[in-house]
Amino acid sequence: MVPKKPHALLLWMLVCSGGSTEAIEPISTSIAVGMAAALTGFLATYPNIFYYFNECCRPEWISLNKTALVVGIGATLGRTIYNYLHESCEPKWIALNATGLKVDLDRKLFGQHIASRIILKAVSGFMSNDNPKKPLVLSLHGWTGTGKNFVSQLIADNVYKEGMDSSFVHIFTSELHFPHASQLETYKSQLQQWIKGNVTNCAHSMFIFDEMDKMHPGLIDSIKPYLDYYDKLDGVSYRKAIFIFLSNAGGESITQTALDFWKAGRDREEIELRDLETLLSLAVFNNKKSGLWHTSLIDKNLVDFFVPFLPLEYRHVVQCAMAEMIVRGHQPDPSVANQVARDVVYFPKTERVFSVKGCKTIESKLDYYL
Repeated sequence: MVPKKPHALLLWMLVCSGGSTEAIEPISTSIAVGMAAALTGFLATYPNIFYYFNECCRPEWISLNKTALVVGIGATLGRTIYNYLHESCEPKWIALNATGLKVDLDRKLFGQHIASRIILKAVSGFMSNDNPKKPLVLSLHGWTGTGKNFVSQLIADNVYKEGMDSSFVHIFTSELHFPHASQLETYKSQLQQWIKGNVTNCAHSMFIFDEMDKMHPGLIDSIKPYLDYYDKLDGVSYRKAIFIFLSNAGGESITQTALDFWKAGRDREEIELRDLETLLSLAVFNNKKSGLWHTSLIDKNLVDFFVPFLPLEYRHVVQCAMAEMIVRGHQPDPSVANQVARDVVYFPKTERVFSVKGCKTIESKLDYYL
């Protein structure tokens, strides 16, 4: 075997030439000696050549790249400024104001003592849990104008800095987004993709489904896996999202319960969730005109709370009118508020109890009186 290193090669040739000169021709020996001498001279001229090929603690390997540093700092600073000025899925933009939500429910929502307590407890508990087992699912039921949409707005206002204008709050209405029964399968696929894409973008997304009573039965079941107890689905976790369903379905059952309490001489504030929740869930589940008809969301207990909104009375409409006047910058005028209430309240011929259309119509009425 012939040694590979230059100094070993030279030593090997010298040793071999002493004992067996016939093994190497003189010219070969001269060439070898010359090559070794040339290599030795080259190494002597460039003593640091070794460090160009092997990392070591020398400036060639350790030095500050000022250009890269400036670019890196600039990119980080730019990203920080962008996130400061533009909404992002960060605590600065998404965080529950529990005190604000309680104040809003107490001061702005009238005649809904059950809904106020449930909403505050459910949202506060969910948002304070860093590792929820499933998304928060609320199903809000009652007549038009009783406050379902308004409560959704209050939740958004106290969770997202941008409120309902947040890019992480998404509203679906049945007649606008899912108008044709013949395209049910297409809607299912689209709905799944919309939710998956938005939750991928921000885990703390909120989805509001309005007009559930007009939704095609079976459509909402397409998102059932996203509402279930899964850690992740296809790499996406839905456990920090909020789903809110708004529906008029069950309104008759809620009204009947309120009427029964009135007939028994009991105050409406005595009505508790337990007096309505089971009755409400069954009424919704068995309503063939409801988007929740025979849905697996109810069958599998994936709806966390069925929230009843009681029919409003005359005094509640007066309160709504007074509050709206304050919002518009006017001095509250009880006479105007009572006039508005008389316009939206009707007195049924068969029952001695006020039934109202709710607070939804008072804005146009105030436009007339103010």
